[in-house]
Amino acid sequence: MINKGALYSDGTKDYRIPAEPREFETVKIRLRTGKGSLRVNLHPFTGAEETEVIRMERAEEEDYFDYYEGMIKLTDQPVRYYFEIEDGESVCYYTKAGAVDKPQDKFFFNITPGFQTPEWAKGAVIYQIYVDRFCNGDASNDVENREYFYVGDYVKKAEDWYQYPSAVGIREFYGGDLAGIMQKLGYLKDLGVEVLYLNPIFVSPSNHKYDTQDYDYIDPHFGVIEEDCEEAMPEGVYDNRQAYRYKKRVTSRVNLEKSNELFAKLVALAHENGMKVILDGVFNHCGSFHKWLDREGIYEGEKDFAVGAYWDKISPYRDYFNFREEGWPENKSYDGWWGYETLPKLNYEGSEKLQEEILAIGAKWVSPPYNCDGWRLDVAADLGLTRGFNHKFWKDFRRSVKEANPEAVILAEHYGDSREWLMGDEWDTVMNYDAFMEPLTWFLTGMEKHSDSYEESLYNSGAAFEGLMKNAMASFQTSSLLTAMNELSNHDHSRFLTRTNKKVGRTATLGPKAAESGINKGVLKEAVTVQMTWPGAPTVYYGDEAGLCGFTDPDNRRSYPWGREDMDLIAFHKDIIGIHKAYEALKSGSHLMLHTGYGYLCYGRFNKQDKFIIALNNTEAPMAVDIEAWRIGIKDTDTLSRLILTTAEGHCIDSEMYFTDGGILKLTLPPVSSLIIKNFVGIQA
Repeated sequence: MINKGALYSDGTKDYRIPAEPREFETVKIRLRTGKGSLRVNLHPFTGAEETEVIRMERAEEEDYFDYYEGMIKLTDQPVRYYFEIEDGESVCYYTKAGAVDKPQDKFFFNITPGFQTPEWAKGAVIYQIYVDRFCNGDASNDVENREYFYVGDYVKKAEDWYQYPSAVGIREFYGGDLAGIMQKLGYLKDLGVEVLYLNPIFVSPSNHKYDTQDYDYIDPHFGVIEEDCEEAMPEGVYDNRQAYRYKKRVTSRVNLEKSNELFAKLVALAHENGMKVILDGVFNHCGSFHKWLDREGIYEGEKDFAVGAYWDKISPYRDYFNFREEGWPENKSYDGWWGYETLPKLNYEGSEKLQEEILAIGAKWVSPPYNCDGWRLDVAADLGLTRGFNHKFWKDFRRSVKEANPEAVILAEHYGDSREWLMGDEWDTVMNYDAFMEPLTWFLTGMEKHSDSYEESLYNSGAAFEGLMKNAMASFQTSSLLTAMNELSNHDHSRFLTRTNKKVGRTATLGPKAAESGINKGVLKEAVTVQMTWPGAPTVYYGDEAGLCGFTDPDNRRSYPWGREDMDLIAFHKDIIGIHKAYEALKSGSHLMLHTGYGYLCYGRFNKQDKFIIALNNTEAPMAVDIEAWRIGIKDTDTLSRLILTTAEGHCIDSEMYFTDGGILKLTLPPVSSLIIKNFVGIQA
């Protein structure tokens, strides 16, 4: 009888050697089985065609397991494969879906020769910063009241750092800047952060800066303002060509160059503190303020800036945008992303020069003197007018960036199946909504990620969680999965802590205080436990570690609560980040679901050296569970030690010892709790 619970393989270095093989290299594939005589075949495919079946040989034996090995000689083409296991009486197959009666193509294992993601990014602890709301380190660069008119009203400066964001908050500025980040690098290092991901920081009139005005320069309101004037926007004048102060500040060559210099210092200082820096690239569209379009006339008459495409057909940037020529010049309409005039869509197919410009930008910021460590790509699947061009562009972008900095990471914002972009020649990985944020949120809270709905059938459903995760994780190659950005919150969705209150709504309907009522920090700690032990790069949205709440945009962009932090939550984050960073198995090891049930999840992370059991009880009652610890290689002779326990009341890092009996670990989980247990080989109490 085949022991299906013993079968295991994946794309990590314990089961694929080398884990990221190059073209024409020979790769060793391993499958773990239960003890006993078996016939194991490896079925490789190149394209749709199955190549020669490979008979695998038993190469290693352990207490519970045998290991079979087979060799694949690669070409330069992707290879997919699955395993066939026979015992003389029965046959089964092993894929990413586990032991199955019939292999499905979508769950085949896959290898793309030459596809490598940066080692530093695998399991890296990322900290996302929405710059305007993190820390105001230099008041001299603040946006001032009435400095300019933007999307229907004057901009304003927040009077109180702690005030709630306005219901329409794009023109409201709190003053966070690069100097503030530099001042808080010590805090971030102490927290355990390894990578800073900055929301857009290039010149832009909004606080979110997803409407870029100039890709070549850091916004002086985040950087340095030395050249200035005192003339604010005249009362009742709504033409931005009259925004004298804004124009002076953001077109001043002195301010722009000094802001770039400050950013280079920030990156260098981050590197000195052991942190990487990732920039946000918004290349599908720009802003109507952009110097290439200049609809608002900000660059009119400025030396060193060519005339914008909105004002003259002979502008060098005219074909960067898709204008509708009928009725020119009275009708100057152009394609906007989702129809927004303030977000003109870039016309890549119409301009090779535009393509060259953006590819150069991609390389510029990962090269000296800036030396950034990668890009997060906004709405990356939307770029261009056709899917074919989209793929061509991202192939070109990858070549440009990787030639400039081979260790730079390229990760994209994408919802849904990403596998067509994760074939080794475009993106490295993605923001992991489908295989992390959404399934975990549904299980722990029953809430949709915007807090727009509640689904009782998904709340506490271990079966739904396992099914959703298994299906979504199959889209990833291992190189992409281990670098995927695993977030609980970000600038586009409600804060996870707010989701724990199960309130359906937004700040415009419920008010911001409702986002803070009825929250459950115990559930947040369960989520963070999963975040720090699930395959991928755990990504903390600024302030989540300090107890920030908020409904979806703009309420999720509250200022960091300096002086009002939840210090217990910060201490918890430090402890669990420390556990994550201490063990390679939690960063790049194998993953196996062990058991799920109502309100219950249990899984293992493991490599040859270390074995971890992670268990959650998301119900309000204690739960007795039996865990098949043997399935991740834990033996009865091992001593198991609890590394951390979280509950609704707090967390504990005091050790508690356990032992298995016949490979089974018996536990009683407290209500609303999570724990991490590790083996220590051969150590007896």
